[in-house]
Amino acid sequence: MATAAKPRKMGMYENVKNQFEKASEVMGLDESLKKILALTNNEIVVHFPVKMDNGEVQVFTGYRVQHNNFLGPYKGGLRYHETVDLDAARALATWMTWKTSLAGLPYGGGKGGIQLDPKKYSQGELERITRRFTFALGDNIGPEHDIPAPDVNTNAQMMAWIADTYMSTKAPAERSKNQHVVTGKPVGSGGLEGRDRATGFGVVVTLEAWAKLRNTSLEGKRYIVQGFGNVGYWAAHFMNKNGAILVGVQDATGTIYNPDGMDPEDLLKYQSDNATIHGYTDHDFDSSKFFGIDCDIIIPAALGNQITEDNAADIKAQVIAEGANGPTDTEGEAILLAKGVEIIPDILCNSGGVIGSYFEWLQNRNGEMWTMDDVIVKLRRKLEEAFGKVIDSSDKYKTDWRTAAYIVALTRIEMAYKQRGIFP
Repeated sequence: MATAAKPRKMGMYENVKNQFEKASEVMGLDESLKKILALTNNEIVVHFPVKMDNGEVQVFTGYRVQHNNFLGPYKGGLRYHETVDLDAARALATWMTWKTSLAGLPYGGGKGGIQLDPKKYSQGELERITRRFTFALGDNIGPEHDIPAPDVNTNAQMMAWIADTYMSTKAPAERSKNQHVVTGKPVGSGGLEGRDRATGFGVVVTLEAWAKLRNTSLEGKRYIVQGFGNVGYWAAHFMNKNGAILVGVQDATGTIYNPDGMDPEDLLKYQSDNATIHGYTDHDFDSSKFFGIDCDIIIPAALGNQITEDNAADIKAQVIAEGANGPTDTEGEAILLAKGVEIIPDILCNSGGVIGSYFEWLQNRNGEMWTMDDVIVKLRRKLEEAFGKVIDSSDKYKTDWRTAAYIVALTRIEMAYKQRGIFP
């Protein structure tokens, strides 16, 4: 007897479209604008050869999707991961449009990357891949056109390679004017103090705002983090400063659990020394049950579509702070909302990164030098303002926080289109 087919897992772009449709309906978005925003402006696919350390040539495929630039240049990260494809890039670029609009930034949304596992390549190979990808993109990126930044498996060093390669293609007198073609660079190469921690810090600022709204504090709150890369670590670092207790961590190398709490700084050292978090605690834990850990707060800070209808019912937390892009699909979200679990949506929760990138872009553009104190104060103010707008929108439209965040973002874009009109 034939077994029933397993339900198809929702793709990220399908998830984005569902969220957009819901918000459009609730707010009554202009139909003409809905048609425009439902599609991407440009989708760039490049194939480029790179010589490997052994002398062989390998051809890579890179992507850059530009969703909308009505409010300003396209902005968004580049990721190096095996899941990178056109569907994922479309979804992530679209989310960036909403995220930059919600934060009140003069940007639109873009995203891209290369489909590869960076752990399989040497540092020299990754440099050649990155530089060749930059050259292949050519004028599809630019400091006033499309500004990439780090994302999954990319870092400040890679941004420095991109900046150097791009600047090298310009006339000598023009090179310094193009330093802000990327953000997330090392501080010594035009980067911003505090950009490394901006996303994780932003996650915690929104959680502090949530706690204040609910007349509580983060002190003593038990939390778990999925992903212990840049976002996951810095979120844990700032949660620790608030007196919260880290009881579980999951990443690609393993799942660890300690009901008595773990020190994020000690875990970071262990991870650095061992290239894994596995073995950090003595507690054996079933990774498939990770989201069911008894805790107050969940911070998914890894990849998309992690919380679905398969595991949402197991969640015991009061609030989910989305450090990753699209970690909760629409089916999983419906289950959580029915249970009364609050979700701080990704386009608000993890927007500290793009806000920090905006500050770096301004610093390079204006020839300024910002201090860490400048950055942290301005970052907090921007995030708290955005959180307040989302709560007001939620109250006004009697809707969930994600839909409310979309409405804030879409309203700003709608106003710009109505004021400027459509050429010709």
